[in-house]
Amino acid sequence: MLDQSYYEKADEIIARYGKKPSSLIPVMQDIQAEYRYLPGELLIYTAHQIGVPDARAYSVATFYENFSFEPKGKYVIKVCDGTACHVRKSMPILEELQKQLGLGKKKHTTDDMMFTVETVSCLGACGLAPTLMVNDEVHPKMTPEKVVALLQELRGETA
Repeated sequence: MLDQSYYEKADEIIARYGKKPSSLIPVMQDIQAEYRYLPGELLIYTAHQIGVPDARAYSVATFYENFSFEPKGKYVIKVCDGTACHVRKSMPILEELQKQLGLGKKKHTTDDMMFTVETVSCLGACGLAPTLMVNDEVHPKMTPEKVVALLQELRGETA
């Protein structure tokens, strides 16, 4: 059960776009931006408020990879594993991140909700491979050593 403040925030977001079916995706995007994930209860609430069947709301949320029903960390780190990045050794970068953060194939977010690590097919920065992205910032030509320094920086530690 979500706190009442979640529903109040959803109402604010819905009011911004209007109570109409075409508001579904922008409302979902703003809710996810607010909470770093899309709570299932808010998705149903939103669907009811804008007149969309629950099944349609779920089908949209599960169709687009950007939407997540799992809470994400403060820093979402996306490691590119597209062809250019893979050939230039993106997997050792992913492995170093997982090692440093105690994550793996099944666990993607740290217990303190500080970091979430995901792989993506392409970040569109092939000439800078291997790359990773922290929230909206691209980090080019990464190495496992640079990963350690980046995590220290994000944690506010001095290198």
